[in-house]
Amino acid sequence: MSTVVKNWHIVSISEGEELIGKILWGICVDYISTSKIVEISPHSQLIKTDIGSLYQVIGEGQKSQVQMKDFELLRHGFSPKQIIQLNLAPNDFFH
Repeated sequence: MSTVVKNWHIVSISEGEELIGKILWGICVDYISTSKIVEISPHSQLIKTDIGSLYQVIGEGQKSQVQMKDFELLRHGFSPKQIIQLNLAPNDFFH
């Protein structure tokens, strides 16, 4: 499977100071969030995940970081920037 992705982020998922892994988040036809990334090819802009999916990314992506508690928000289509804003709400209202 090969998917073309634009407006993408490589998102580092952490729990406290521990890095859990990285995922690809971006726009396909809809927003996508992948399984764990196992390989990033810098020259061909291809990203491979642990279940064997292959994504071709277009343009310059961004790097973001969220905590493990925010991972499901990514899976539900929230962007890393939106998650930062949600985390500014009092008392972790959205978790």
